[in-house]
Amino acid sequence: MNTAELYDPSTGMWTNVANMNFARSYHTTCTLSNGKILVTGGDGLISTLRSSEIYDLSANTWIMQSDMYIARKFHTASVLYNGKVLVISGVDHITLNYNYGSELYDASTNVWTKLNNINASRSFHSTFVLTNDRVFIIGGQGSSGVLSSTELYDPSTGMWTPGPSMNIARTCHTACKLTNGKILVAGGRTKWLLH
Repeated sequence: MNTAELYDPSTGMWTNVANMNFARSYHTTCTLSNGKILVTGGDGLISTLRSSEIYDLSANTWIMQSDMYIARKFHTASVLYNGKVLVISGVDHITLNYNYGSELYDASTNVWTKLNNINASRSFHSTFVLTNDRVFIIGGQGSSGVLSSTELYDPSTGMWTPGPSMNIARTCHTACKLTNGKILVAGGRTKWLLH
């Protein structure tokens, strides 16, 4: 679907808003530092998408942005402290290839920049921006199977380094950052999820 709705917690009401330019599923959304919403990739009606668009609440409009370098779904998008958006890995619907690619989006210039590849291709993974601005990537599944591995991205160097492995390989899990800064990972699958 390309439809969108807005929830108001003060009234408990849902309101239909303007439709996205592209119907999509398995995409990502994130809130930019200016309060606008960036949507990236996902499955379209025919193929996996490279497109991105921004929702402007004040104007109730979706505005197309420049395309990512790689079409992807089941990826992640994380807003860094500098306001740029880091998009990581994912899979292409047509080729079913997992990709190692990561990209950085600058909303102020509408430019995507290719970054160094991550160490393990991933989809259905989770990511967190840590207090030191490094990005922590957890588990998921890739071309080598379900992963217990983690990685850290340092925006100051643009480098990926291996992190500590989980006790159990898992994909399609949930993860949340606790108030003490630790990260809780729960559930998931230990076998590949077909797509």
